Amino acid sequence: MSTARHPLSSASVALFAPNPLLTVTLEVEGEDRQSIHFHAGGQGVWAAASALSLGVTPILCGLLGGESGEILRPLLEKATGTQPRLVQTASASGCYVTDRRSGKRKLLAMRLSDPPSRHELDELVSVACAQALACGWLVVTNPFPAESLPLEVYGELVADARAGGARTLVDLSSPRLDSALTGEPDLVKLNDWELAEFVRGPVSTPEQLLSAARRLRDGGARCVVVTRGERPALVVRGASSPEGDEAWQLTPPRFEHGFREGCGDAMMGALAASWARGESFERALVVGAAAGAANFLRRGLGHASGTVVEQLTQSVTLEPWPSTPGAA
Repeated sequence: MSTARHPLSSASVALFAPNPLLTVTLEVEGEDRQSIHFHAGGQGVWAAASALSLGVTPILCGLLGGESGEILRPLLEKATGTQPRLVQTASASGCYVTDRRSGKRKLLAMRLSDPPSRHELDELVSVACAQALACGWLVVTNPFPAESLPLEVYGELVADARAGGARTLVDLSSPRLDSALTGEPDLVKLNDWELAEFVRGPVSTPEQLLSAARRLRDGGARCVVVTRGERPALVVRGASSPEGDEAWQLTPPRFEHGFREGCGDAMMGALAASWARGESFERALVVGAAAGAANFLRRGLGHASGTVVEQLTQSVTLEPWPSTPGAA
């Protein structure tokens, strides 16, 4: 991690990351040399690594258990740069094995963890809420498998964190998103197909996309960021006047070849980190978009250097959402 521009500061961000994963990747290095890589992975881990690259301390709160968990523990410490707050579980942590020796990603095997017990879940939620109040920021990510936690957990966690003065950012898909909205999170980030799932309708045109994002905002999200792969993201923030809200187009640099996995998570981690450092919301959006682009250029998810992210911010634009049909 480069600290030339972003030395570690007192800023920290708590992350509710229920199911960190042990990842095993097979790759080819050179003509006849194969390698096997072991890493900590998952949505919350990649967001945490991205926050760390910008000089903010990520406090990852998750579940850990079994033989895979013992291997995963030091990898989590390495990925987050600190001691994560982990709740020991009877079930083993999830693990997957992928093969990239052909140049494409192929899943060979996967074993996911079982749902936590009520006691284990209560401990995780209380740890995450306490950490959120201590640092003032909370990022909420999905469990894996998706249905492993009761839906009410998300809304209650967001509401409790906000009641304690913490800003909350959620990166969830429905129906977990629907629950989180009851707590009125400060920001919701999702992609366009997750937004289509939320509104149960198409979002293929700029008008449909903007209308759906406003429905999400009206449903409880104070700010909404909708990513669309290589296309510009949509940002909707509050109601700035009786006539409407602020709608922006966030355009990252575009690259032809790269890896999409984890780009949204890197974006969320960097956005939260920049915001937690006291930078403006607009600046945090730009930094987040740059981090997502930097992640696209790497196989190591969430681990782009702060220097690269900072350089790429120069190629990010934030401008009003086009009002002409089809302009986006």
